[in-house]
Amino acid sequence: MINKDYRYYIHKTRKRKASWYKKYWPRKKHVPWMIALGCISILGAGIGLTLYGRELSAYPTGPLAQIDHLPLATIASHQPPPPLLTVEEPTAAVQKPRIATPKPPTWQNITIKKGDNLSHIFSRLGLSARQVHEVMSLGNPVRSLARLRPGQLLQIKLEGDNGSRRLIALRLNFSPIEYLEVLAEEDKFEAKRISRNIETRIETIAGSIKSSLSEDGLQAGLTNKQVIELTQIFGWDIDFALDLRPGDSFKVLFEEHYFQNKKLQNGPILAAEFTNHGKTFQAIRYADASGHTGYYTPAGLSMRKAFLRTPVNYARISSHFNLRRKHPVLNRIRAHKGVDYAAPIGTPVKAAGDGKVQFVGRKGGYGKAIVLQHGARYSTLYGHLSRFKSGLKAGSKVKQGATIGYVGQTGLATGPHLHYEFLVNGVHRNPLTVKLPQAAPIPRQLRQDFQKHAAKLEAQLDAADIAIVLNQSGKRQPN
Repeated sequence: MINKDYRYYIHKTRKRKASWYKKYWPRKKHVPWMIALGCISILGAGIGLTLYGRELSAYPTGPLAQIDHLPLATIASHQPPPPLLTVEEPTAAVQKPRIATPKPPTWQNITIKKGDNLSHIFSRLGLSARQVHEVMSLGNPVRSLARLRPGQLLQIKLEGDNGSRRLIALRLNFSPIEYLEVLAEEDKFEAKRISRNIETRIETIAGSIKSSLSEDGLQAGLTNKQVIELTQIFGWDIDFALDLRPGDSFKVLFEEHYFQNKKLQNGPILAAEFTNHGKTFQAIRYADASGHTGYYTPAGLSMRKAFLRTPVNYARISSHFNLRRKHPVLNRIRAHKGVDYAAPIGTPVKAAGDGKVQFVGRKGGYGKAIVLQHGARYSTLYGHLSRFKSGLKAGSKVKQGATIGYVGQTGLATGPHLHYEFLVNGVHRNPLTVKLPQAAPIPRQLRQDFQKHAAKLEAQLDAADIAIVLNQSGKRQPN
């Protein structure tokens, strides 16, 4: 008798097997996908066989000499053992590794800017603070390195990398002719001042006045500096703001400095001549054994007076000394006890002579004013200033020609100008006509040497006249 449960089990098992076939047996909708997968497989196998054939054909079977272009690893893995015959194989040149050679030290040019000092410059270049100390400990020879000025040229030569840079040499140029040199010598530095070997030539320039010394001097070939020097040489005898007339003439004999046949700069004026209102003034430069230099007349008298005739450059006289002048602001008769020089605001005002500051500050209608005392007899006043020279105070000593203030319009003034007064024993004198005391002449013991020197320079000035005449006559000849 068959168990009822057993029949149930057999029935379920057959049904389960039949359902598995039905579940996983491919249906009509699966046939396209199966065909596509088969095609892809066949195509992939074909591509693989093609690439494999190309790979095999890439390796030649000829002698070793025909495969010298292949990499060594490829030859070792694919080439059969070489035959017993000796074959000379080309060998590639073995490249030795390049050793980086340090670059030779070169000069670096540094233009000093405002706020620069040696410590900051060394730090920017990667030099240690110790090297700054070693250089500055040299004392007087390197004192100028502690007072660097904007515009100066500093040249530095270094060696080593950023981590171990070392100073080899340093140069501070004072001029195209002279410089300071600091050199590294073993484990210390040495400093010395050097002057280049220059060639000195003598040049002469002559010209005449048509409008002003500034304009006509530049037209003749003088530099701005030489024009200023000329006014300083003859400034005690000629008022260049008032006395110049068309037809006045000048001649200047000066040095030119050359280095390797290239002009560096103009040297000092050796001799000069200025004809004003038909009167000729001559000046000779002379240096004594102690190095003191000055300009003298051919007779040995100093061109320098105890006072400047004009305390401001390139100004015009807007009001003369007049004890009966009508004041332009107060509109009544009020003595004008000085001379007014009209000039732009900010024009430097110079001390007329050596002296001591007696007063500096505001002084009534003078506005900002300065009073200088020159010994026991003389004093000068400078009024309507815009400001004073920094650091100037009562009791300060000043040198002739030093800037003490700047032109302004303070106080009772209708325009920017300098009011200048000259007093002798407390009495006002006309600054344009007062007789100025002379400076010391050539000492007696030097007079003979000076006369020889002056005669030589006078002859050179005269030769310049002859050359000018010949040049002018040569220009007239062609018609």
